[in-house]
Formats: sequence, structure tokens, C-alpha cells
Amino acid sequence: MVLKIHPTANISGLADIEDSTRGTLISIGQDCVIDSFVKIKPAGGHGDVTIGQRSVINSGCVLYTGHGISIGNSVLVAANCTFAPVNHNYASRSILISEQGFLPSKGGIVIEDDVWIGANCVLLDGAHIKRGAVVGAGSVVRGILDAYGIYVGNPLRKVAERI
Repeated sequence: MVLKIHPTANISGLADIEDSTRGTLISIGQDCVIDSFVKIKPAGGHGDVTIGQRSVINSGCVLYTGHGISIGNSVLVAANCTFAPVNHNYASRSILISEQGFLPSKGGIVIEDDVWIGANCVLLDGAHIKRGAVVGAGSVVRGILDAYGIYVGNPLRKVAERI
């Protein structure tokens, strides 16, 4: 693992950034805040995790590296969110799921600048949240979200746009 932390980033001593033998890059930008009990865990792929400037990841969030996570600048992630840019293969009944490996990447997770993700959200492989979007608490995100759209729920639906 290559860990790059900007000197002005504030990472809680209670955050857990796991080491990786996979060569994964974890980059945390200028003036970021990584709160207590945030876990960044290499799992299911060789993807990198990059977090831009002034972004905040609140308590209890789990970020699996999987096929990669790109978080832009000034992104707010509320408590207890899970970022899972990887999916288990489970097609065969005759092989344990844990022995079937992982599905091909859908592009990892991309979060553009100025996004707010509410508490208890789950972001899946292939999620792309465009600039300025808002995701309401408890939502499950996959696919592409419009810039400045406001989304809620499971299944996720667009309910408004920022003005």
C-alpha cells in the first residue's frame, strides 16, 4: 500500500486505514477530515482510494478499496456510510460464494466535487455521483446521478434539483 496524507489532513487516531500487499494507493488531500471509527479496507480488487481537498468522512464509514473510489473536493459524507466498489460472484450453486471470486468492475465509485451524502447510505460499484448532488440518508446508490440532483431512497429516485 502507498499512503499519501497531506500534512493538513486531520485523521482521527481512532480511524483504521488497513495496510495492503496489493499495491493500493490511498491518498487523502489537503484539509480533509477522517473521523473516528472510519475504516479504509483493501478488499476485492486493486483499486485506489483518493479523497480530494476539504472533504469530510464522518464516524463509522467503511470504504472498501475494491475497484477504486475517487472522492472529489468539498465532499461531505455523513456517519455510517458504506462504499463497496466490488461485488462477489455468486452464480454457481456448486461452489461456495467465498470461493467464486469477484465480478468484473463496473467502474468503481466516483464522487465529484461539492456532493453531500447523508447518513447510512450504501454506494455500490458503478456509482457515479456528479457535481453538487445530494443523497438522502439511508439511500442505496448505483449508476449515474445527475449534477445538482437530489436523490433519496431504495430504490433510489430523484426528487428535486438544487437551485
